Amino acid sequence: MMSNVSLTLDGNRAYVELDRPDKHNGLTVEMLNDLVRVARTIDRRSEIRTVILSGNGPSFSSGLDIAATVGDPLTIVRNFLPLPWLGTNAFQEACWAWRRLPQPVIAAVHGHCFGGGLQLALSADFRFATPDADFSVMEVAHGLIPDMSGAVTLSRLIGVDKALLMTMTADPVDATYAERIGLITEVSDDPRADAEKLADRIAARPAAAVSAAKKLFERTWEAGPRRTLGIERATQIPLLVRKALERR
Repeated sequence: MMSNVSLTLDGNRAYVELDRPDKHNGLTVEMLNDLVRVARTIDRRSEIRTVILSGNGPSFSSGLDIAATVGDPLTIVRNFLPLPWLGTNAFQEACWAWRRLPQPVIAAVHGHCFGGGLQLALSADFRFATPDADFSVMEVAHGLIPDMSGAVTLSRLIGVDKALLMTMTADPVDATYAERIGLITEVSDDPRADAEKLADRIAARPAAAVSAAKKLFERTWEAGPRRTLGIERATQIPLLVRKALERR
């Protein structure tokens, strides 16, 4: 079966592209599983320093393709059950897998970025978006809630009140507003080019430190000061040892 998620390697950079353009990259269960598979492939490739996530066609992603998904209740149930060793189900892991990666992930967004597509973009570490891109937490409009890790990433990025506002209304917002509230990193006329420039800047830094920084902020985001300071120390020790060995 052909995958609607492509992985292309270029030097130390990985390009991951949603490739269902005729459906505005509406996400199917197969695509969610492919996203997990691709993320795990990248995780095993230490030579990959950065990841750029994008969508082919008119949109980054219009969200979960509900029509294609609800037609097979057994598949939904099977993929909805969490994996005990991960704490996520297939829907959540399709997004959270990018948080688990040691490499920084940069999303290049254009067109619609709705529902599950928005939750996928929010799982990246940085988001560049075209001025005409629009964003919506649209699940409530369908009688659902965001359940692909959006409850975590939305509140982290924009605060609980803005997260609730976007979720309860399901209203689309434009890129200018999204940048203002912190939903995206930057509005860009060419998100892919700007993502590549940032990828080059990050790749110029020591890989171990970049990876450790990502892990540090992930582990301490909701921790108290005492725990955070302990994690800082534990994260720094192997980096200091590495530096010392390099000087010998």
